[in-house]
Parts: sequence; structure tokens; C-alpha cells
Amino acid sequence: MWLAVVGTASMAAQAADIAIVVRPDVPVNNLTFGELRRLFLGDRQFWTSNVRVTLLVRAPGAHERDVVLKNIYQMSEAQFRQYWIAKVFRAEAASGPRIVYSNEMAVDLVGGTPGAVAFVDADQVPKGLKVLKINGLLPGAKEYPLH
Repeated sequence: MWLAVVGTASMAAQAADIAIVVRPDVPVNNLTFGELRRLFLGDRQFWTSNVRVTLLVRAPGAHERDVVLKNIYQMSEAQFRQYWIAKVFRAEAASGPRIVYSNEMAVDLVGGTPGAVAFVDADQVPKGLKVLKINGLLPGAKEYPLH
């Protein structure tokens, strides 16, 4: 019985990986973790000179948001909110990330919005979207940073 629990925990950890998704026309396939962090912090606002990055972030309470706050932002919920209020107030960003309420909403908006980037449960990535590699790794890889 103990072995079954260990096996289940391992499978659950793999299932919990978070994928970074974009439209296939976004001219990026791989980001370093540092580049990913700058992207989600709003420090990189364009993919290319004419394609603006649109951040899509899950609403509070979502498992995916918790993983991203912990691993990418390295902030609490309150710190995240204050960060974006200050960034917009200082005119360093036109607006904060757009809030999405489900993985389905995230993938629909990514598919329909040029330059949009979102994070979703790796098991729920539909055909037609591109999963970005992080440090050369895709979700499910042993050293993948978002789980």
C-alpha cells in the first residue's frame, strides 16, 4: 500500500505541471526562466516590434495561479496585487494582466488574441496552441520549473 501512495504522488506531481501557452505565430519557442519571469513581471511588453504581449492570469484561488505566484513571481497574492497597482501607477505598464477564470477561457483568449500568453494545466493544452519550453524543457520533464 505504501508503494501505491508513492506512485500516485509522483503521477500527481507530473499532472500538476503548468504549461506556458501562446499562439503558433508567436516567434518564440523557448524562454529561460529569467526571460519568463521578466515576461510575467511586465518588463517585456513586446514579442517583436509590432506584437504586444498580453498577459492572461488565472483568478485568485486557482491552482495554476498559486504555482505561478510561488515559482515565477515569487510573491504572495497581496504582493502580486500591489506590484501591478504600482507598475500601472508609475506608467510602466498600460494595465495589469487580464484575469481569466478557467483553463478553457485562457486557451480561448490565447487562441484569439495575437501575442497573448497564459499558463494552464499541462493536461489541458488543446491542439492549435504552442507550449513554450522553459530552459529547454517541456512540462513533464524532470527538471521542469513549473509544478
